[in-house]
Amino acid sequence: MQQILNLDNVWKVYDMNRAGYLVVLKEIDIAVMQGEFIAITGPSGSGKSTMMNIVGALDIPSWGRVNLKGRDVSDMSESELAELRSKSIGFIFQKFNLIPTLTALQNVMLPMEFIDAPEREAKERAQKLLDMLGLGDRSHHKPGELSGGQQQRVAIARSLSNDPEIILADEPTGNLDSKTGSFVLEFLQKLNKEGKTIILITHDLELIKYATRIIHILDGKVEKDTGSKNIQRSFVKGGLKNEK
Repeated sequence: MQQILNLDNVWKVYDMNRAGYLVVLKEIDIAVMQGEFIAITGPSGSGKSTMMNIVGALDIPSWGRVNLKGRDVSDMSESELAELRSKSIGFIFQKFNLIPTLTALQNVMLPMEFIDAPEREAKERAQKLLDMLGLGDRSHHKPGELSGGQQQRVAIARSLSNDPEIILADEPTGNLDSKTGSFVLEFLQKLNKEGKTIILITHDLELIKYATRIIHILDGKVEKDTGSKNIQRSFVKGGLKNEK
């Protein structure tokens, strides 16, 4: 497998003025191989959201280097980061983040506009993605006319618009019932089997069973990483348990 993402001694520190400095991430060293299904988990306030922003090139580290598909994103301009994100990463958010005034089809087409895809091609691909997710007959409905599960499926279709190599899912089942949540995770698992790299950010221990590698964050540091091939580890409630 090829390395697709690497975080090398990444720190994220915020200057709180008179209150001093807030260290959110420290000494993060993670290498992600193409085709992995990784769950990044940890309690509230552990640094998961900040980790997601840096992994997704939505933010840059205070110190350290982030290499995405052979490019160092640490010194990129915002326009360069936006271009790299649009071509390399598909985002799925807990709150869907669909544009309420656009139809499902238009929402899925939107990322393709940023890479100047021809309108006809974008429309055909968007419709194909909605069909694949069982929403072919809802393509002209706006988000307010769709259920939460349908909106999340539109968001998944949108994340696949530009055929990214990495899918970054931030608590993708947080606003869904258990049946729809299972559909979403099983679909991500299917994408992973087809070669997509999946990075799941979650605090829900029920979801990590879908991942093949678990990274546990605590107090801004990697506490456990099951990426080691030398030790088999299983996740149990309350932490990671090593097994020889």
